[in-house]
Amino acid sequence: MASSFKGKDLFGSGPHRFAVGRQGQLLVPDTAFGGATPASIVLGLVELEVVVTGRLVSTGESGLWTLRDAVVAELLNPPTPGTLIDLHGHSWADMSFVTYEEEDRVDRGRVVSVGYTAKFRDLINP
Repeated sequence: MASSFKGKDLFGSGPHRFAVGRQGQLLVPDTAFGGATPASIVLGLVELEVVVTGRLVSTGESGLWTLRDAVVAELLNPPTPGTLIDLHGHSWADMSFVTYEEEDRVDRGRVVSVGYTAKFRDLINP
């Protein structure tokens, strides 16, 4: 099974893994709002975040740039949600691609590759 976002295999050129971020309630100390109690105020559920880390891999520079451009082309303003699917077929609906960050260098050898971190969120709209 291949991973995908909106049906596109953005990360399959190299090894990659999925991690689910913190889940649960957003708690803020009462003192942050000027209160004087040791209580916490519940603001609601945090947005679900799924982080994909890995490497884009190609046989040449131009191919690596094609892979990079395909990923960056999915960063839209405003973000448009889609289904994110991991390597094991688990899916998250209504995920928005919110950030993409590459490592500080491109590795060159028999192949060229660059490491990355891509973040997806289930944006909660009021």
